Amino acid sequence: MSGKTILKLAKVQDSPVKGRSVVMRVDYNVPIDKGIISDDTRIKASLKTLKFLLDLKCKVILISHLGRPKDNEPKYSLKPVATYLQGLVGANVHFAADCIGKDAKKIVEQAKQGEIVLLENLRFHSEEKKNDDNFAKQLSEYGDFFVQEAFGTLHRAHASTAGISKYLDNAIGYLVQKELEYLDKSMINPARPFVAIIGGAKVSDKIDVLYSLVDKVDTLIIGGAMAYTFLAAQYSNVGKSLVEKDKIEDAKKIILKAFKNDVELLLPADHIVVKEIKFDSPKEVTQSMAIGDNWIGVDVGPRTEMLFIEKIKMARTVFWNGPLGIFETDAFAHGSIAIAKAMAAATKSGTITILGGGDTLSVIKKANISQEQLSHCSTGGGASLEFIEGKNLPGLVALSQN
Repeated sequence: MSGKTILKLAKVQDSPVKGRSVVMRVDYNVPIDKGIISDDTRIKASLKTLKFLLDLKCKVILISHLGRPKDNEPKYSLKPVATYLQGLVGANVHFAADCIGKDAKKIVEQAKQGEIVLLENLRFHSEEKKNDDNFAKQLSEYGDFFVQEAFGTLHRAHASTAGISKYLDNAIGYLVQKELEYLDKSMINPARPFVAIIGGAKVSDKIDVLYSLVDKVDTLIIGGAMAYTFLAAQYSNVGKSLVEKDKIEDAKKIILKAFKNDVELLLPADHIVVKEIKFDSPKEVTQSMAIGDNWIGVDVGPRTEMLFIEKIKMARTVFWNGPLGIFETDAFAHGSIAIAKAMAAATKSGTITILGGGDTLSVIKKANISQEQLSHCSTGGGASLEFIEGKNLPGLVALSQN
């Protein structure tokens, strides 16, 4: 397993959980607007483990966070998720209006084996992010076994990830197992050629992962707004495009490291540009990688699309994290959607395709591509990137130590 620590992790299917009360950390940090869940990907990702436990007549106590609330903001309540979840699993789902306290404890006690209790948002208590030991202990008292199924939170040393496992026997669920399997597969012994596509807005968010990938891949493709910092590092004119000037030296170092490692590093060869970032702004296509003084890059151009797609066709493993343009606006989404479709086509041809969570999941949804059309779609962008960097994930380390 990648990272600095060789971890020994129990799997839920190999653990003595039958008939027990199981506290399960899930990642139900889903978009909710006026009580309506617009994307249930993370909820559905937990169902395999959830149904496994219910079939074994376990009482399952689900704990999760939602958003970044200040105190108890109603819009961050998990209550709509409880109703939605019941429709998916066909079992009784009880909701507790707090995650600790007498009322929550009473609801857990009254629930029967083969039923579910969803506790209210963990982040309504500041002790969660502080990894408060007493808070973790209170969460542990709802059950006699702990299952970690929230891959997207494993890079956070919080009470529900790093703290709770010291009090309970524990295991990882099917989702976390799959995440680790595919990330290991791509990082330790990938089928080659191995191509990584890294996009998004900021180089600063992904410097470490770029340094790490240059030691692993055959081709590194950089797109999105972060590409403009790399182009600036090569003294190419980028107009008014977003550039992190304080990261230009880092970009130069990554370019040099790629050259020394004989890694092909590709940047956009042309761009879609506008003078104002508005959905109806007149667009132009540049004739080269240079961008005129009064123009802003918002997407890769058609020649770049073709170049990147050819690299995907030739690959045997592709890892993709981050869109190639301002994909939220339809007019600037063409490049990202083209890459998504190329990834799906490559999967059909036997290429291992791994998508690194976050906005990239939103891209494939916009492209009308299902997750089943790719080898693996990570539910945790930040966690997957830190794993690739070789960092220890506190949530996994805690499980392995207890």
